Amino acid sequence: MANRCRFWQNCKLNNTTTLNTSTDSFTAGLTATEDASAKLKTTTAPAAAACHPPPKIAENVVRTAEKKAATKNTSLLLLAFLAGVYIALGAVLFSVVTNDLAAHIGDGMSRLVGGMTFSLGLVIVVLGGAELFTCNNLIMTMGFLQKRINYRQVLYNWTWVYLFNVIGAILIAVFFLFSGIWKANDGAIALRAVDIAYTKVSLPWSEALFRGILCNWMVCLAVWLSLAGKDAISKIVGIVLPITASTAIGFEHSIANTYFVSMGIFLKAQTGLQEILTPLAIEGLTWRSFFTNNLIPVTIGNIIGGAIFVAVIYWQIYLRSTLQNTAGKPAAGSARSEQKLPS
Repeated sequence: MANRCRFWQNCKLNNTTTLNTSTDSFTAGLTATEDASAKLKTTTAPAAAACHPPPKIAENVVRTAEKKAATKNTSLLLLAFLAGVYIALGAVLFSVVTNDLAAHIGDGMSRLVGGMTFSLGLVIVVLGGAELFTCNNLIMTMGFLQKRINYRQVLYNWTWVYLFNVIGAILIAVFFLFSGIWKANDGAIALRAVDIAYTKVSLPWSEALFRGILCNWMVCLAVWLSLAGKDAISKIVGIVLPITASTAIGFEHSIANTYFVSMGIFLKAQTGLQEILTPLAIEGLTWRSFFTNNLIPVTIGNIIGGAIFVAVIYWQIYLRSTLQNTAGKPAAGSARSEQKLPS
């Protein structure tokens, strides 16, 4: 009997131990499950947006306008000079790549490839840092509309940036002339350059104007999309797509045209080319025809396209309703607005 009692006591003790162990295991398992669930919730949290939304882009444009308005004179002029150089380098690449490409892949594909190569210029301007007149048509206009800068600052920036963009673009044309690269492919690069220049100065005034409007509409959209990107690759893609389209279609950019037509004028005077150029190209390609038939209407069109069709419209959509919040804030760099233009 005593042995039987001890047997049942041992069984009861073993069952109790087993139950406690099972309970502890269940509790530990439940805790581990909860920890895993917590980690899963943490790891599956919504990812940050890959790019800035349009309202944020608009705010960034205005802040950029304030920075540009406060840029010192020497820095502004040097950055503007560099922008002209960079755009001209993209134009050089365009001319070299497409000099005989249409004969191999057709006109349409040649335009597409040419547009992609030309976008190099704006990629360097945006990522490398430079002051481009057509980009500033968007940026400075939005800053003015948001009352962060005044009209004097806008005109100051546009005037000097435009002038030094032109200087930079012409300098690259001079360098390319003396480099002799235009002689390659039996002079096909030179003929392509002259053909591009003559086509541009032969445009009717109205066509040059509307091509200028459409061009800077696309250029400013490229700048807008680049400001949406959070990394270099995103910015490059945002720039390349609109610029490729603009160039392939045949729109007109005032600073790029300064290089293209200058190059044509320089090359038409070369002895070896005069024998194969048409009299119309030789006689029609002049500085006067460039200014009156192309540069003036294209520049006006660029201003309209960037300032009206991009800056004003996006400001109306995203920033006008916030204007009352900044109504009492003084314009940035107000002292700068009283400066005289450098002589």
